[in-house]
Amino acid sequence: DMAGPIVLMTRHNQAREAVPYVTLSQHEKLEEAAYEERRYPAGKWACVTKGEPMYEQSISMSFMKLMRYICKENSVGRYLGATVPVLNEIHLTKEGTELEREVLTAYYLPGEFQQNPPVPTDPEINITERAPLRVMTRVFYGMTTEETILREIGLFWELLGSTDAVLRETYIVAAYENPSVPQRRNEIWFIRRA
Repeated sequence: DMAGPIVLMTRHNQAREAVPYVTLSQHEKLEEAAYEERRYPAGKWACVTKGEPMYEQSISMSFMKLMRYICKENSVGRYLGATVPVLNEIHLTKEGTELEREVLTAYYLPGEFQQNPPVPTDPEINITERAPLRVMTRVFYGMTTEETILREIGLFWELLGSTDAVLRETYIVAAYENPSVPQRRNEIWFIRRA
């Protein structure tokens, strides 16, 4: 039942609005871009929270709900436009060895809808004003499973070294392509403490 929205998204794929941000600093290691620090302004996001047995199931189900909202299931009854990245906010268990089940998936509303967001017809989608965010971010490619995310978090910690500047229990996986793209571009975001 997602054939229609996916065709629509593909047709509109060339025009994806980037979530606005400012690059604060870039850090290299062995002459390769290792990570950067960015600041994202406050903005309105459409959010869905799912707690399926597997991370990929949660983000796929949330993504499909958000696609329906973007494509037509909203109070204006039309295609709203895609933005990138789609954010998946995750939390680690107390031991830090696995992900909590609940994943919040968030889609940034395009500029023209920031002041007056269309209302979703799906009651599971909430329109939320998210506060400004400062993040350390690092790119990685491929599927995002619990295993790959935990590995990327570990690699990023190795790169950063010991620091209290970022949160240790909440992370964000930023996805730049839809979940069906095998070598999709992702970023792991470490959230700066306020």
